[in-house]
Amino acid sequence: MSGTPLYEELLAELNTYAEPDYAAFHSRLLKNEKLNVLGVRVPTLRKMAKKYSARIDDLLVLPDDYYEITFIKLQAAALLPWEDFIKYVDKCVSLIDNWATCDCFSAKCIAKHREEFLPFVNKFLQGGEFNQRYALTVLLSFYMEERWLGLIFSSVSHADTSLYYVHMAAAWLIAEVLVKFYDKGVEFLKSGALDIKTHNKAIQKACESYRLTKEQKDFLRGLKR
Repeated sequence: MSGTPLYEELLAELNTYAEPDYAAFHSRLLKNEKLNVLGVRVPTLRKMAKKYSARIDDLLVLPDDYYEITFIKLQAAALLPWEDFIKYVDKCVSLIDNWATCDCFSAKCIAKHREEFLPFVNKFLQGGEFNQRYALTVLLSFYMEERWLGLIFSSVSHADTSLYYVHMAAAWLIAEVLVKFYDKGVEFLKSGALDIKTHNKAIQKACESYRLTKEQKDFLRGLKR
C-alpha cells in the first residue's frame, strides 16, 4: 500500500517532524536493526494517532516500513472504545516487534473491562516474546490490585523469561508488586517460582524505588539468589 494517498500523507507529515540525531539515539535504544526510524518524538506521534484514529481500517493495511507508522497504528487503535478496540487488538499485537511500541500500546478502555480482557491476556501469554511482554505490561497497567495478585503471580511463573524482553517485563511487574503489596511480593519471591535471573532483577528494580524503606530494601537484598 505504499504510494497510497494516506501512506504518502503520513510519511510527508512524519518527515516534517523527523530529527536525525534523535533517530540515531532512539534506534540504539530499540536494539532492533530491522527497524527504520525517522526520529519523531512520542508526543507528536500521539497527536498524529489521534488525528487519524477515525481511519483505523485504512491505517492498518498500510505497510510497516517505519517504526513511527506502526506506532501510530497502535496508538490510534488504543484510542478506540472497547467494542471497537477488541476487534483490532489481535492485529495490533501481531505488529509489535520492539519494547517501545509494546509499552506504549495501552488502551484505557481495558480499565473498565478487565474481566472481559482476561482471555486476551491468557492468549498473548502463550505467544512469542512481544506477545508475552504485552500481556505482562497490561497486567502492570490495569491489574495492579490485591485481588489480581494470583493472576499476576501465575502469569509471571508461566511466562518464558528466557526471552529478554519477557524477563524484563516480569521483573518490572514483580518489582511493582513489592512496592505496592510488599508482604505478598516477598511471599512470592520466597516461593522460588521465578528463575534466578528474573528473581534478582525484580529485587534490583524494587530496590531502585523510593517508595520502599531502607529496611525493606535491605531485607530484599538478603533474598537474592
